[in-house]
Amino acid sequence: MEIRGRFELTNFVTLALVIKTQGRHGEVAVEVHTDTPGRLHAGMKIFALAEDNRRRELQIEDVWPHKNWQVLKFAGVDSISDAEVLVGSELQVPASERAQLEPGTAYISDLVGCMLFDRDREVGLVSDVRFGAGEAPLLVVGSGKHEHEIPFAQVFLERVDLEHKRIEMNLPEGLLEVNAPLTDEEKKEQNRSS
Repeated sequence: MEIRGRFELTNFVTLALVIKTQGRHGEVAVEVHTDTPGRLHAGMKIFALAEDNRRRELQIEDVWPHKNWQVLKFAGVDSISDAEVLVGSELQVPASERAQLEPGTAYISDLVGCMLFDRDREVGLVSDVRFGAGEAPLLVVGSGKHEHEIPFAQVFLERVDLEHKRIEMNLPEGLLEVNAPLTDEEKKEQNRSS
């Protein structure tokens, strides 16, 4: 699951997000957004999309696991101050270089713009994908004024039809209500309790 970057219409996909500096020689700790084993490797050219939307080409010298992250060392990034400018950057490759998928699988970025259904009930349009503490990414699904975060977990998934931009799931009873906005009556009750 590789995701698109800040700009939906760019021709790049994001493989990782730089979380922090790691070490004294320009290393950075990254949150990996691809489940393709060995996708980030020594010798690989990658683009860092900074928070100011500037893109910079880098080459990975070395990569190794550390806790929940991968640590990357880039050629020419040799100090903590060199690495600090990369914090918050998305590490991307051109869309033409995204990994080939096995049949029946999809890129997370391709799910944005799909209509999500719970059985036969339309829930809403997938507007974003968030990565949280759980293993499954969260699909951000808008439905009018409401926004739901729905785990994109295999156990709930019935079918993904990218050609028709449709995701069919079998969600557990009450999941949509868990993060639904409060009704006016619930807000009044909450204010009385305060």
